[in-house]
Formats: sequence, structure tokens, C-alpha cells
Amino acid sequence: MFEALTDKLQDAFRRFGARGVVTEDDLDRALRDVRLAMLEADVNFRVVREFTSRVRERALGADVLRSLTPAQQVLDIVNRELTEVLGGDAAELAVAPKPPAIMLLVGLQGSGKTTTAAKLAARLKADGKRPFLVACDIYRPAAVEQLVTLARSLDVPVHEEGTGAKPADIAERGLAQAVRAAATHVLIDTAGRLHVDETMMAEAADLRRRLNPHEVLFVADAMAGQDAVTAAQAFHEQVALTGVVLTKLDGDARGGAALSIRAVLGVPVKFIGTGEKTDALEPFHPDRLAGRILGMGDMLSLIDKAKTTMGDDSARRFNDKLKKGSFDLQDFIDQLRQVREMGPLGQLLQMLPGFNSIKAQLDVDSLDDDYFGHAEAIVLSMTPWERRHPERIDGRRRKRIARGCGSAPADVNRLLKQFFEARKLARQINSGRLPALAGMR
Repeated sequence: MFEALTDKLQDAFRRFGARGVVTEDDLDRALRDVRLAMLEADVNFRVVREFTSRVRERALGADVLRSLTPAQQVLDIVNRELTEVLGGDAAELAVAPKPPAIMLLVGLQGSGKTTTAAKLAARLKADGKRPFLVACDIYRPAAVEQLVTLARSLDVPVHEEGTGAKPADIAERGLAQAVRAAATHVLIDTAGRLHVDETMMAEAADLRRRLNPHEVLFVADAMAGQDAVTAAQAFHEQVALTGVVLTKLDGDARGGAALSIRAVLGVPVKFIGTGEKTDALEPFHPDRLAGRILGMGDMLSLIDKAKTTMGDDSARRFNDKLKKGSFDLQDFIDQLRQVREMGPLGQLLQMLPGFNSIKAQLDVDSLDDDYFGHAEAIVLSMTPWERRHPERIDGRRRKRIARGCGSAPADVNRLLKQFFEARKLARQINSGRLPALAGMR
């Protein structure tokens, strides 16, 4: 989502990053570019103005421009201020003094409330909790059936009464059933509309009053931009939100809602949705997202994904290989299926520090789901010796490998080139020689 913003921010700092000396005029020009980049990304104008003012004030007040590494220190200030705009520290879910914790999900229609309810249930179950789902969206066609289907796929209990009863009555009876089932968390999926209206707000307010939930989570479509922020403000005024879940953060939107909603509402973002699957929900870490936006990467989230998907032992071996840059094609084929489970490859690569500076070399746009199948077929056509010594694969061997998997020699060449670039990148990361921002780090 933040690719365009990341590119423009890096350009803004790259222009004075290599000069060694930075003047106040240089800083003002860079911050002007930063301001334009954030506005083009649909960030709230007040948030942009306050953000750039704080960066300028801190840079001048700390006499950063006269330091030995002014560009690096300005970038550090931007990173810290961006982290603050996003919320500072990660926010945890509220803990109920006595289970179950009641979580009310609200938002506009199409924001992904029903799917998010299931994702939260899946995450809680993976953490050893006992979630319970309640279907209170009686207006959207097939909403109840969707939640029931998702609950069954996760083996999570669900309470539903079709579309004939009032949502607040359904929720109260569902809560009573959850208590009898000794649930630790009750997740209530509510109805939405295409836009904010009095009926929806009255219904949400009634649910909040009768249930007294521990969490009221606004589910916001990150692709809606400032409209999502406006809707969140309306809900906050009526039902006192305790947190936000940003969905569709894997889309092509400009990302302004993600950068604005915390600063405008004063309510923390607690989770982000990064895909369609029920495991595509991550805790929101402001410092990690700031690092991604500035092109610094997010190795902690990458390692977390590896641990969740592969298990601790496998993740440790994967991380060791990544750090040492010693993996070969034999390791590649062993890890391929597990890496596919971690999510789209483009998302994973963006978590690597300095990835934006070398992404063109890897031709990331071509690394889609079909790529995995083709790559697996090519590697399986190699002998064990060839997988361990990819640099020894000559033209004759490449032709034989291509015939064995029904590909062209050019496909084998392309795979080997991408593999060598990835191995080179891993070695650079391990040695600290990665040119993240043209020498600024």
C-alpha cells in the first residue's frame, strides 16, 4: 500500500543525504517534498502540517544540521515522529476482570467486519483463548451465513438467530450462551450501512449500552482514505471507540487513513488486515510500520510471520540462513511451501531493509502465485548436486532442466538470476552493507 509514499519520501531525503552538509534551506525543501508526498497519499492535512512542523522544530532545536551526520539524524527524527503519529507503542486488547471479554465490531458496510470477526477469533484461538462469535448483522444478504461458515471452518462456536430478531436481543442471548460455554472472548458482528445514518448509529449505541463491551472496535477500510476517518469520527462520538482495525492494507490505496486515523481520533489502531485468509491479521506496531514506510524494513514482523507459519525451530534455521546468506537451491525448495504460507512474496520482501533500492533487480511484480509453481517445477528438475551448486549450472544443464519441467532455458536463467540477487541481498543484510537510502544509514 505505501509503495508510492515510500518512494517519494526516499527521494526527498536522498537529495541531500549524500552531500554530508545540510543547510536549513535543504531541510525546508526536503520537508516540502515530504509534505506533498503525504498529502498525495491522502493523509489528513492537519496531521501533515503538525508532523512536518515538529520534525523541523526538533531538527533545528537540537542543532542537528551542524552535526557530523545531519541527514541520518534528520531521518531518525522523521522515523520517531512518524512512529508517534501512528500511535507510539503497540496497543493490546482490553482484559476483562471476569471473562468473557466482550468485543463489539462496528463500521460501514463493505469494510470487512464479518471477516475481521472471524480473523480475530482465529487469532485468539491460536493464542489459547476460547472465542465465541455472535451474528448480529441482520440486514446484509448472507451476512449471517458467512459468519457461520467462517466459524465452522475455524471450529469456533457461533450464535445466530437468522434475521428475524433485533440485534441487541440476539447479542444478549448470544452472550448468555457464551457464558455457559465458558468462552473467554465474545466477538459481536454488527450491521453496517453504505454511509453513516441515524438508524445505524442508534442500533450501535443500543448495543453498547446493553452489553457494556470491553472493546468497541471500528473496522475501517484503509482503501477508503479520509472517508474512513470521517466515518470513524462519527462512530466515536456516538459509541466511544476503544480501538481501530484497518483492513485491506494489502491493497493499492494511498494509505492516508492508516497515517491519519490515530492522530485525528486519539484512538489506537490495534490490528491490521493484510489479506483475505483468516490468518491475515497482524497486531499493529507503529514503529514497524514507520520503518516500512521509510524503507527501513520490518525484520521483526518477518521473523514473527516465520515463527507463526514454520514453528520456532524451522524459523530459527530460516533466520540463520537469511543472516548468513548461505542458502542454496536445496534450501529454497525445502522452504518454498512454507514461505508461500506466510503471505504474498511481494509483502514479505518489502519487510527487508532497503528493499526499495533493489526491487527493480528482482522484478517483484512477476513474483505472483504462478511464479511459485514454475519455480518449484524448475528446481525439482535439477539434480541434488545442481541445487547445492547453482553457480555451476552451465548452458547445457539449463537446457536439460528446462526440458524436464516443460519450460524454456530463459525461465531457468531468470530463476537463477533472481536467486543469486536474493542471496546477495541476504549477505548484504547480514554484513550491514545494504544501501537503504543512498548512504544515509
